[in-house]
Amino acid sequence: MRSWWGLVALACLALAGSCGRPSEAVARMVTRPVTWTQDGVRFDSVLVYDDVVSGHRPGLVMVPNWHGVNAIAIDKARMIAGHDYVILLTDLYGAAIRPTDDAQAKAAVKPLMADRALLRRRMARALAELRAQAASAPIDLSRLAAIGFCFGGTAVLDLARSGADVRAVISFHGDLATDAPSLARGIRASVLAMNGADDQWTMPDLPAFLQEMSQTPTAWQFVVIGHAVHCFTETEATGSSGMCRYNEDAARRSYELMRGWLAAHFTAARP
Repeated sequence: MRSWWGLVALACLALAGSCGRPSEAVARMVTRPVTWTQDGVRFDSVLVYDDVVSGHRPGLVMVPNWHGVNAIAIDKARMIAGHDYVILLTDLYGAAIRPTDDAQAKAAVKPLMADRALLRRRMARALAELRAQAASAPIDLSRLAAIGFCFGGTAVLDLARSGADVRAVISFHGDLATDAPSLARGIRASVLAMNGADDQWTMPDLPAFLQEMSQTPTAWQFVVIGHAVHCFTETEATGSSGMCRYNEDAARRSYELMRGWLAAHFTAARP
């Protein structure tokens, strides 16, 4: 396995030394390791934010696709964080598991998809760790949310189902199925899920998801993005065919919807 600290160090070098505090007022991203242990397993995540922008800002738990925390996911977290958010890019597998291909990713995700209670516990710990980072990072604890991509979308929907105290949860092309539909009655977050109209992996579960979400007392929305398949925000999914393919227009529109949803529900009064 490639050294985790080496990966973060490379990210820092790529960002011109951004792991330290900047000496001049230029946009520069902090990329800082955050480690915890749960049930005897060590998890290595990354905190990402612009250290030059003044003032506290919303904190987001971000769960990447099934390849987990890697250089591509760190770049994506940096792009989303910008001047606007502090992001905890979250490791849900454990530090010893870093998939390098789809076969390894499928093996890594399988135990969590088979034990959704375990997935929810790991997500709850990630949220607690994001909260803890407010002691040293500019996080506004009154404005917390979670976003996730593919498997990560599934994970953040399960965080919402757990009744977590966050303002919003946003799933990009995530699996919509659940082991416990009745948990939706306890959702406290405002939920936005976005899936491609031609996503043959997730859309068959849409009717059940809509029925499930009809039970939640909070605001929720499901957006169908036309002419998109699975993985539409994943820049590395470059094939011209197949069911996992990046779509620049769909990605742009979904990020716009994300930012609008977050802005609306960070300013709205809590129910």
